Amino acid sequence: MFGSVDKCRNTEDFRKLAKRRLPGPIFHYIDGAADDEVTYKRNTEAFEKCDLVPNVLAGVDKIDMSTTVMGQKLEMPLYFAPTALQRLFHHEGERAVGKVAEKFGTMFGISSLGTVSIEEIANLVDTPKLFQLYVHTDKGLTRDMIDRCKEANFQGLALTVDTIVGGNRERDLHTGFTSPPRLTLKSLLSFALHPNWAFNHYTHSRFELSQLKDWIPEGSKVSLSIQDYFTKMLDQSMDWKAAEEINKYWGKEFALKGIMSVEDAKRAIDIGATAIMISNHGGRQLDGSRSPFDQLAEIVDAVGDKIDVICEGGIRRGTHVLKALSLGAKACSGGRMYLYALAAGGQKGVDKAMSNLKNEIERDMKLMGVSSIDQLSRKNLRFR
Repeated sequence: MFGSVDKCRNTEDFRKLAKRRLPGPIFHYIDGAADDEVTYKRNTEAFEKCDLVPNVLAGVDKIDMSTTVMGQKLEMPLYFAPTALQRLFHHEGERAVGKVAEKFGTMFGISSLGTVSIEEIANLVDTPKLFQLYVHTDKGLTRDMIDRCKEANFQGLALTVDTIVGGNRERDLHTGFTSPPRLTLKSLLSFALHPNWAFNHYTHSRFELSQLKDWIPEGSKVSLSIQDYFTKMLDQSMDWKAAEEINKYWGKEFALKGIMSVEDAKRAIDIGATAIMISNHGGRQLDGSRSPFDQLAEIVDAVGDKIDVICEGGIRRGTHVLKALSLGAKACSGGRMYLYALAAGGQKGVDKAMSNLKNEIERDMKLMGVSSIDQLSRKNLRFR
């Protein structure tokens, strides 16, 4: 068992350490997914159905892994997907993740359900910033978040389109997980057995959903499960016209997050989106759905020359990134790949996790015989 982030060599090592350091309900919120968690597992397993075919004697002493996505030059083709509730996992939360994104020259995604404000992040880090928007039934709240991102000069906005209702996250139902945490007879022992987490959580700045707290108490002062939050607080009438209106109001780089079909990818172009994130929300919404990697080729073939295609979900290794890029993705993103590390060791953990992944990408590019990611293609792949 790994006792420090320095000894964590991969995502699974960080997962094991996070499980030791977090109370059960909080760990299982990160680790869990919908229903039988078939899609969650498939997201990573899909990469293993595909083999890399390397070339040699290619002169790979200098490696350029940079890419441009949503108009932003990234120093590596992997960025931090927006995730909710980060200060529950470690008191440093988004502050830690943002600083690591800046160090590695990559993009930092911030959630509507984030626990550090848009304005603080804008002042804290100088790196491409993407805001992930949930459309709430309160239209004033939704517009306020967009306006704040405009004022803070965020480069991109990603509208999440796969949370029209909350997925059936049965682990959360079993553990009683809520935001903010609500102690129950069932969960009390787990919280009591993790005094370091409790000390840090309750002695640092008060937990809040920073983008929402001035509008609604749910999630900051009133405990609610994420499943119930999505179902009760988000606008179930959202449609393509609403997405197009948001894009026009935003007026800058605009992505749809949660696209899984060719038909929807084409419609994203029709409403003026500049990027799509092929994603099933980490398997947290519709269990039994396809993995992003499995859908990647047909979507790239249909729209890849007209819009930036990002593969999000199941990323655990540098080779996963290279396989997605070889199919035509402009970049990859992920959440659990850094959330386990955040829970395990704050900024130091996230830094180590990203360093591991960057080293893997660089080493594997050399082993593949490519010196820049634009040299990757489907010639490098064979599907079983």
